Amino acid sequence: MRVSTICLSIPLGVLLALSSCSTFPSRPTEAPIVRPGPTEIPENILGKGYVPPTTLADFLVHANPQVDRRFAVQLAQLYVDEGAIEGVNSDVAFSQMCLETGFFRFGNLVTEAMHNYCGLGSLGPGHPGLSFPTPQIGVRAHIQHLKGYATDEALHQTLVDPRYRYIRYGSAPTIYALAGRWASDKEYGNKIAGILKRLYQFSTIVAQQ
Repeated sequence: MRVSTICLSIPLGVLLALSSCSTFPSRPTEAPIVRPGPTEIPENILGKGYVPPTTLADFLVHANPQVDRRFAVQLAQLYVDEGAIEGVNSDVAFSQMCLETGFFRFGNLVTEAMHNYCGLGSLGPGHPGLSFPTPQIGVRAHIQHLKGYATDEALHQTLVDPRYRYIRYGSAPTIYALAGRWASDKEYGNKIAGILKRLYQFSTIVAQQ
């Protein structure tokens, strides 16, 4: 009660002066809203991708500046569109493409002109791999092959992957299960996960700019 009496005895003019005093903390400025990145690396091959096509393209060009950005955007859009049709996570498929092509540097067997973005049929000298007529068909074959490993569900589009029939359908629903199946490398799944981690870190930085 004593405190209340003292406060009430303070003249109104003094109260107004105190209320405008610079020693009172001002209301903090609200931070801009930033779209949060994913908190976990996706394991499942099936699902919806998080990263938009332009950011996927920028990630590829950042890793390999020799890639034409306009083509990179078109390629990324194909991965998003084709992945959505078949229910395949486009982030996973795009990251696997980066691994298989060495971020579009390719190697001695598969070349860019083959539009083979995941090493389909590439077994060694004399067997460089399959060729596809367009980037879209090449991406579609990749998505179909991934879906075949992930599930025994039927494809939604006409089959373009000649090696689809050799898959044990549903045998690798996660990226880690691809090791020893898609590739003999036991670290294959971890390598895809590593690229996904880099992709999401890159995506978060881009979103904050």
